[in-house]
Amino acid sequence: MNPLIEEFATLRDWLRWAVSRFTEAGLFFGHGSDNAFDEAAYLILHTLHLPPDRLDPFLDARLTQPERIAVFDIIEQRVNRRLPAAYLTHEAWLGDFRFYVDERVIVPRSYFAELLAERLAPWVVDPERIRTALDLCTGSGCLAVLMAHAFPNAKVDAVDISADALTVARRNVDDYRLSDRIHLVQSDLLTQLAGRRYDLIICNPPYVTDSAMAALPPEYRHEPALALGAGEDGLDIVRRLLADAADYLTADGLLLVEVGHNRDLVDAAFPSLSCHWVDVTSGEAKIFLISRAELAACRN
Repeated sequence: MNPLIEEFATLRDWLRWAVSRFTEAGLFFGHGSDNAFDEAAYLILHTLHLPPDRLDPFLDARLTQPERIAVFDIIEQRVNRRLPAAYLTHEAWLGDFRFYVDERVIVPRSYFAELLAERLAPWVVDPERIRTALDLCTGSGCLAVLMAHAFPNAKVDAVDISADALTVARRNVDDYRLSDRIHLVQSDLLTQLAGRRYDLIICNPPYVTDSAMAALPPEYRHEPALALGAGEDGLDIVRRLLADAADYLTADGLLLVEVGHNRDLVDAAFPSLSCHWVDVTSGEAKIFLISRAELAACRN
């Protein structure tokens, strides 16, 4: 048994040590936390089955030996395996929503979470009039679940090319008891959706450029490459989507696409695209919005 297990008594002791270990190891943070302290606190609280937002009352609590062993193990896994914390705990959060995750899907992180919490106001004037919605590249199904909550009258199709990802999405859909409203579809983008029309399509596609893929930190290399990389300029999926999406939207339908830091690449690749860039508190111009009419005009 590692001597540290006997030496460190309180949660405060273990938190200090974890922050030091994470910093010394040069871990990369970007899957829910952005610094060593927050990540260490989250992993320790989760391992001890304590509320994730209540650190202070427990800092001077003494850990039992089994608890010390469990905390030591998860901290060492984070350092030695460079696994994102979400894969160690099998959970990820978007706002107040908790989702199951494992290495079959990327860890949920999307600027759409904030927009869907606001029910896409002001672009969607009446959320109850959204009857059909589509979440392309659904992964864990997290955005489909948020869509179902935001638009109570909508039937939601959640699409992914990966059967493994859809297995994870099924678990999350079932956890939220939404199987009657969210339909999972295995499809390469829109190819298996012939004849369907949607009031709203959102897509958080792969958009990492080839050069960025080559430079990814080790934590990101545990995620499915299929869900990250999208060619030289990161727009391979976006090109296909913009070419076909108008045919899958209702007359007043909207398409929203997340492209991260790639606005300049989008503007360069589609100079005639009449889209609107959407800002959220966590980032500016990470998502663009375009109507069916504007899409059809660009295509013509």
